[in-house]
Amino acid sequence: MLTVVWDVDDVLNDLMYQWFTHCWLTEHPGCTLQYSQLLQNPPHQSLSITYEEYLASLDPFRKTQRSMKMPPNAQVLAWFRAQGKYCRHIALTARPLETAPEVAAWVLRHFGLWIRCFGVVPSRTEENEPAYDRSKGEFLTWIKCGDILVEDSPENICQADSIGMRTLTYPQPWNNSRLTIDELLNELSHMVRES
Repeated sequence: MLTVVWDVDDVLNDLMYQWFTHCWLTEHPGCTLQYSQLLQNPPHQSLSITYEEYLASLDPFRKTQRSMKMPPNAQVLAWFRAQGKYCRHIALTARPLETAPEVAAWVLRHFGLWIRCFGVVPSRTEENEPAYDRSKGEFLTWIKCGDILVEDSPENICQADSIGMRTLTYPQPWNNSRLTIDELLNELSHMVRES
């Protein structure tokens, strides 16, 4: 049985869209950018702010009720309901450790019927914290059981490719995915059926 590794933010949910729409645009009503114009992730350069300013806005948003009660990605959830039982699943996220408990609970609440394993790679570590993995590629190398990565980050896709995983780039404005969401999920179904 194949193991599919799923990115959480911006694949299983739409965190960046929620943050941009309900936090950034609310706090910056003069901003004329649209979500589709966020061609980089992190988007600080598109927003003409520093990386630290971006994190100072995003990190608190991750702990808001809006973030913790985000609906799951409806298309992905429908795929799980139809195809999820044909493979095993791991959720893998890169975010600050202090926000990991909330997102782990969110994943289990919405996808726990299928996703039984949750991994986190801290996006930033404090001096006294152990640094087991500095990237998703290092985590995937360590865990050695992922067959397919579904991910929106081109960097993480490259890391998974380099260790021989099959990859599917989830379409977002900041990547060059040539697939629609439906096409990606159909391709994933094909990969699962082939195994």
